Amino acid sequence: KEWLSKGHGEYREIPSERDFFQEVKESKNVVCHFYRDTTFRCQIMDKHLTVLAKKHIETKFLKLNAEKSPFLCERLRIKVIPTLALVKDGKTQDYIVGFTDLGNTDDFTTETLEWRLGCADVINYR
Repeated sequence: KEWLSKGHGEYREIPSERDFFQEVKESKNVVCHFYRDTTFRCQIMDKHLTVLAKKHIETKFLKLNAEKSPFLCERLRIKVIPTLALVKDGKTQDYIVGFTDLGNTDDFTTETLEWRLGCADVINYR
């Protein structure tokens, strides 16, 4: 219940960089997708993250428009879209940059992404 009250269990967009810091502070595990509307691969990532957010309520799944967050993108050194920032205890521990870790193909499975998030210990994966 506590997780759900903090926005876990759904994949949602946060409006600004300021919201990012607030969201990350209140949850132990956060996956944040830095995306751009015009990038097709971001829509592919959205599809998988929507599924995983419902399955892994122990983790908060967010998305943030990279074009509207230049400060954060520079601070986190985000150069490739899509990039997932994997945040644990308020600190960015790992990144999934593009689809390289996911088989370098557009038709990777949700399970592949789930496995990769499990490797980073940002979700409970068995």
